[in-house]
Amino acid sequence: MNARLCCHARTRAGDDARRSAARLRPRGEIAGWIVPTATLALLPKCPACLAAYVALATGIGISLPAATHLRAMLVVLCVASLVFIAAGRLRSFIARRVTGAPKELMVNS
Repeated sequence: MNARLCCHARTRAGDDARRSAARLRPRGEIAGWIVPTATLALLPKCPACLAAYVALATGIGISLPAATHLRAMLVVLCVASLVFIAAGRLRSFIARRVTGAPKELMVNS
């Protein structure tokens, strides 16, 4: 029976599996910042425009009060996700400064 740990598994290219996952982390982090930021930037201020965009994208028409509530909900969701991502980055930055550990050794960086 092979007693190798999953973190010591080799990929086809010969790199460690953990190292390849670490290479993908910055891309996912960048996407985590881009999606809510782009949503906030492209979200129309006018509820009628939002209702028109929903109708064009889905074929379902919504009322102006529903569009107003949808817009407010999207703004709160995007701002909350940006705060969550920023808090994670801040926590990681503080942990690195306190411990002096390099970024590669941090678990939640």
